[in-house]
Amino acid sequence: MRGRPKISCLVAVLLALLVAAPAQAQRQPYRANDYGGFRSVLPPGTDGVFNATDYTAFFGTGTYPKHARDQLAMYGDLIYATPLASGDIATYFKDASFGVPVGQEERTYNPRPGVTVVRDNAYGVPHVYGTTRSDTLFGAGYVGAEDRLFFMDVLRHAGRAQLSGFAGGANKAMDKEVWESAPYTEADLEKQIDQLNNLYGAEGFFLQQDVANYVAGINKYIAEARLDPTKLPAEYAAVGETLEDWKETDVVATAALVGGIFGKGGGSEVESAEVLAAARARFGPVFGTQVWNDFRRANDPEAPTTVRGQAFPYQANTSQNQAAVAKPDPGSLVDPNGPSPSQAALAKSLVAPVGMLGGNSNALLVSGQRSTTGRPLAVMGPQVGYFMPQILLEQDLHGPDIDAQGASFAGVSPYVLLGRGQDFAWSATSAGQDIIDTFAEELCEPDGSAPTVQSTHYRYKGQCRPMEILTRTNEITPNPADPSPAETYTLTAQRTVHGIVHKRGTVGGKPVAFARQRSTYFHEVDSARGFAALNKPSQVNDVQSFQRAVAKIGFTFNWFYADDRDIGYFNSGDNPVRAPGVSFAVPNWGTGEWDWQNFNPTNRTATYTPDAEHPQTINQSYLTSWNNKQAPGFAASDSNWGYGPIYRSQMLDVNIDRSMFLGAKMNLAQLVNAAEEAGSVDLRGQRAAIWMLKVIGQPSEPALADAVRTLNIWLYRGSHRRDKNRDGAYDDEDGVRIMDAWWPRAVDAMFKPSLGNDLFNKITGIIEVDNEPNNHGAHLGSAYQNGWYGYVQKDLRKLLGESVQGPFSRGYCGNGDLAQCRTALTDSLRAAIAVPKTQLYQTSGCTDGDQPCYDEVRFRAIGAITVPPIPWINRPTHQQVVEVQGHRPR
Repeated sequence: MRGRPKISCLVAVLLALLVAAPAQAQRQPYRANDYGGFRSVLPPGTDGVFNATDYTAFFGTGTYPKHARDQLAMYGDLIYATPLASGDIATYFKDASFGVPVGQEERTYNPRPGVTVVRDNAYGVPHVYGTTRSDTLFGAGYVGAEDRLFFMDVLRHAGRAQLSGFAGGANKAMDKEVWESAPYTEADLEKQIDQLNNLYGAEGFFLQQDVANYVAGINKYIAEARLDPTKLPAEYAAVGETLEDWKETDVVATAALVGGIFGKGGGSEVESAEVLAAARARFGPVFGTQVWNDFRRANDPEAPTTVRGQAFPYQANTSQNQAAVAKPDPGSLVDPNGPSPSQAALAKSLVAPVGMLGGNSNALLVSGQRSTTGRPLAVMGPQVGYFMPQILLEQDLHGPDIDAQGASFAGVSPYVLLGRGQDFAWSATSAGQDIIDTFAEELCEPDGSAPTVQSTHYRYKGQCRPMEILTRTNEITPNPADPSPAETYTLTAQRTVHGIVHKRGTVGGKPVAFARQRSTYFHEVDSARGFAALNKPSQVNDVQSFQRAVAKIGFTFNWFYADDRDIGYFNSGDNPVRAPGVSFAVPNWGTGEWDWQNFNPTNRTATYTPDAEHPQTINQSYLTSWNNKQAPGFAASDSNWGYGPIYRSQMLDVNIDRSMFLGAKMNLAQLVNAAEEAGSVDLRGQRAAIWMLKVIGQPSEPALADAVRTLNIWLYRGSHRRDKNRDGAYDDEDGVRIMDAWWPRAVDAMFKPSLGNDLFNKITGIIEVDNEPNNHGAHLGSAYQNGWYGYVQKDLRKLLGESVQGPFSRGYCGNGDLAQCRTALTDSLRAAIAVPKTQLYQTSGCTDGDQPCYDEVRFRAIGAITVPPIPWINRPTHQQVVEVQGHRPR
């Protein structure tokens, strides 16, 4: 890569010793350096590169490649099997040990001298052995391409906002969304690689070498596929494209796409300011601000947290210097490049669910003190949607100071990102704390004339500077898979020293551009430092060293660790240190004096909060996370208004507490059951409907009385959405149906009369009324992450005279009058029970009225080979079940 400084002679000598490959890599014995106790599942299966012969067999006889879906049934059928006994775990989670038992090899091959790959016969997982570190990284690239080459190509194009030019015009909306949030030129992508050694010295240099070797492995497979039709994905012919070599910048583009989806939070200051303005317009300056705070709830004291008993203040000082604040004038906002893509438009894209997902993973860990064996227990994994083939791939990597097995994202798999080491396991959930701020750039004209809202110069530190205008031109060509008409179009974005322009408008009559600054922008690849450390036995050998490793990850994740003695947690993220007096919830001026502390506009670095201020804990009785609030005092980002008294993580807590009742201890099967039982729960029924029914009481009207009775029976049985007897209908189908029809009508009845349509709609622009399993027809699996669940419960509890911490400033249902609220809820229930099931459940591919089909999880095909859907369950895509049996000397 151009522009990289020379490294020291010492590092050069070390590198020469490291990359020498004197002999063929030797396969290690099964469970070498493996202390045991690891299982996992990742549907549908390992195979993900399908050639023309595979397609002929699939469409001719319905025959799948051997490992294309061999983990699908074990994953999908678990919902029917709970509660599990200890001996059942092996039926639903495969062995995740290092290596392959003798006699269970499917094939062994050598992509180059120094690299040996062994595929196991059971599930086809690649076990890679390298004589040197460079060999192992080369092997990781080779097997990644071998299992996901076309998907990798899709992601590198999507990360550049070029998917429509590669796969067809249906992807235009996805390209627009990417270009509006993370536009990079090729020079920008290359800079991320080139700057690593400048930023991190020898550590950064070795990362550069790792990426280079990983890309070399990908290109070795591509070279073979050009000559061997059995290795060539058939999708290339379908989209009319040829194989192109991979570049190091492709890894950065893919990392930017993945990290930008799952590892960020904040950036909704403009939308938050609009809610504040609407609230003040309806209720006046004082009461309107109180109403805004009711719904913003950055630090609701009732919000369930992962860390208990210890506060970690973040953005706790809310005092503002009004000179810093730059709230947009109501009605002045315009989109700089037209409206953002709609959900319907995004749904047409090849990888639309990736763009539409937030963080939806979970983790349950029990300390050794509360385990029946005295060893910690863990059931955990990421929820990243469902694809065919899966966006995650599995790999088992071994070489000098590399021992790791688990899952990685296609195209960014030089290291295992989520999995296990020799004697520990780790996983993550998306955290989404505030690492994005919106700055109001005061617009100007270089000739001194009056600016307009469309001006492309802005004032920064006394100078009138030009914005960078970033363009991406895509040429769409019709292809057999997407016959969209031919078209050439250009995407445009404007970039300031802070970031990408998101909106334009006025503040106090002054024309401004609102730019979003993200701490990981231009630094997505930097997080590789932490992932590299997790794969090195020399760097992670206990819970403390684990916390130090994941602290290097700039993305916002909750990290979890388990070995044979300890469990631990650490919240990662480049949390910027803001200037005193700025607002944490609405835009601030971008003229320079309110920048992040020690902000460097050239490389976009700043000062970040120290590790000690990040939420963390070791050996808490148990740990749960389902993307909930991290710790007391750790404020929710301005884009997250969901941390209230109800959160889906409580379903995990309830099941663990039940197993530990009166001092009882848990075994691993019980922890699996705790996760899976929570996965089919309708959170609205479990936590909100009980209060709605308390307000209604016992109606005399027969139809209403019957509906209340039906709902109460459903709640008593756990408010599940599942078909345990497999008869094609939910076990409590009437309770589910009434809740589905009632919820949106009840929320409207409770809040719209008091808030008014404008304010209500602006709030729902930040937090939807519901996050139901169907996901607006996307069938993504995850549900109930954010919604108005806590708003409903908190309002009704106060109305009923219950104890409430952090109560609302006013009553909303019935304007605070219990009788009026009862009437509103009763009327909404009456309207709900009149809705026929055939009207309520209408979705593509289903018979009208079919509840399980309406909810089912569907695997988005990244080609034409598909797999059947599975029953809905709120569950990680890749899931580990862990009880580590031993440990290296500490």
